[in-house]
Amino acid sequence: MARNNNGNKMSREQAGQKGGNQTAQNHDQEFYEEIGQKGGKATSNNHDKEFYQDIGEKGGEATSQNHDSDFYEEIGQKGGETTSQKYDEEFYQDIGQKGGKATSKNHDKEFYQDIGQKGGNARNNNNS
Repeated sequence: MARNNNGNKMSREQAGQKGGNQTAQNHDQEFYEEIGQKGGKATSNNHDKEFYQDIGEKGGEATSQNHDSDFYEEIGQKGGETTSQKYDEEFYQDIGQKGGKATSKNHDKEFYQDIGQKGGNARNNNNS
């Protein structure tokens, strides 16, 4: 068993921390990116879509318990700004068209009548 500077046995936590510090001194960011990528590939080979949905849901629940609406507004704005700098008008036209097609597959004529009526009512209320 490993020993600390006082000659006493180390706990697992102490030994893990010592090993982690040593690894950090011996490797650069590229090393960590590479092992992270390998780990990600191995995980994706061993788990299905449901696994990722479950961990995503758990992460989302944990995040929502720790953050308020201001947090979500801020990260949404940052993400939107980054995306708008990265993509051009054609990108937005393409995703808008895909979204429209997906919506039309999932909704009937009544859905469009309802949202049209809501939009018309909102417009009338704003003009009053």
